[in-house]
Amino acid sequence: MKEPSFSVSVILSTYNAVAWLEKVMWGFNAQTFRNFELVIADDGSGPETAVLIEQMRSTVFYPIQHIWQEDEGFQKSRILNKALTAAQGTYIVMTDGDCIPRADFLEVHNRHKSVGYFLSGGYFMLPMSISETITPDDIEKQRCFSVKWLKSHGLSRSFKNNKLRAGGSWSQFLNYWTPTKATWNGHNASGWREDLLAVNGFDERMQYGGQDRELGERLVHLGIKPKQLRYSAICVHLDHKRSYKTQESIDKNKGIRREVAQTKAIWTDFGIVKK
Repeated sequence: MKEPSFSVSVILSTYNAVAWLEKVMWGFNAQTFRNFELVIADDGSGPETAVLIEQMRSTVFYPIQHIWQEDEGFQKSRILNKALTAAQGTYIVMTDGDCIPRADFLEVHNRHKSVGYFLSGGYFMLPMSISETITPDDIEKQRCFSVKWLKSHGLSRSFKNNKLRAGGSWSQFLNYWTPTKATWNGHNASGWREDLLAVNGFDERMQYGGQDRELGERLVHLGIKPKQLRYSAICVHLDHKRSYKTQESIDKNKGIRREVAQTKAIWTDFGIVKK
């Protein structure tokens, strides 16, 4: 079997959000780091998503895998495990189909990757009005990461704007001093594929509400340390409704996480490898 020509697999989750997915795919086409594949983890989208992906295949420079499953409600953990199994890179970057990566997003993840660690990034939330305004040209020219450009389109003043302004030693300072804990964040995190397989991927009992954090907690129990990149690995988060968010799901997931914390569990019996 021929070895893949790329070292990084980007796993990107999506569900019936074609307009947002297209913007995100243009974001990956603007990356300065180019040695990667895109693995789209599709949790049951309709045919419009497949049509978009086929159109983009002939336009973007990177190879694409489209991993799809039947729509059975919010089953993100299940499709992410399928995508992780299909990924060919030795290093995995995970994000969502509503997060446009800045041009240096993968370069930052690749530069900071280290054996024994996973990387924890954040996001910069945009209002719906700006989310809809962004064009492929704004992404190519990186205007949508400029605070000045965003303010001209209605962005409010906030300390969080430093996520887009910070660079060099200033971003490192903010990464170190931020009170936000470094966790595995589904919208912006990365780690070694062998580590993710060693904990058996995501717990497929978990729907919306902390299933990404739970994966990171098992990685920590394995001995993998989190490293904060909140102000270095930058993506802008497009606004959308969350109809799949339920209190029942959140409460169930909290119970699973409590058990994992108490037992210091590393492996889940409900992941890639089933009982």
